[in-house]
Amino acid sequence: MTPVREHHHADVSGGWLRAATFGAMDGLVTNIALIAGVGGGGAGRHVLVLTGVAGLVAGAISMGIGEYTSVRTQNEQVEAELAKELRELTQNPEGEADEQVERWVARGLPESLARQVADILKVHPDQALRVHAQEELGVVPDELPSPWTAAGSSFVCFALGALIPLLTYLLGFDSLGLALGVGGFGLFVAGALIGRFTARPWWLGGLRQLALGALAAVATYGIGVLIGV
Repeated sequence: MTPVREHHHADVSGGWLRAATFGAMDGLVTNIALIAGVGGGGAGRHVLVLTGVAGLVAGAISMGIGEYTSVRTQNEQVEAELAKELRELTQNPEGEADEQVERWVARGLPESLARQVADILKVHPDQALRVHAQEELGVVPDELPSPWTAAGSSFVCFALGALIPLLTYLLGFDSLGLALGVGGFGLFVAGALIGRFTARPWWLGGLRQLALGALAAVATYGIGVLIGV
């Protein structure tokens, strides 16, 4: 008998990976663009460090609060829909069972088997709710993402991303080109790492993020040159 092999999947529920990815990329692009814009206007090292640190702190707090609010609101909406579904399962179990049978039959399951499974679920409301939630809402009731995890991931990763283009100035160098080069390298590495998560070519993910960050830097640098200090 062939042994059963377990399959391990990545976290795709949106609990931390999406928030961490978005936070890191936003931190990198935000501070690269800020430094490019202010540096393009002719500001010195002290002003650039102040701008970058202010952008880091403000952006990290904003991202953390935004992720917490977003995930918390989404979870509350899902919980409200689950409560509504549970009421329907309790008040009209036959109708809900018929609805589920029709859905399964439409997908190719024999009606007799679909009816048998639906009848079993009627006496197990918790499992019935789980099945209906997955079928109708696309969620697993006990696997909703944590708003605190999303907020923390976003906060930390934004701060780390925003710190990278500041490193050269913090180490005493006074070169806008060097700072942007380090920031661009950070974008490429971050994009390459994301490519590993998605099974896409690492170099393609790196180049894509580098190109997007370069567009933002060119735009803000141009504005800085036009306005000046």
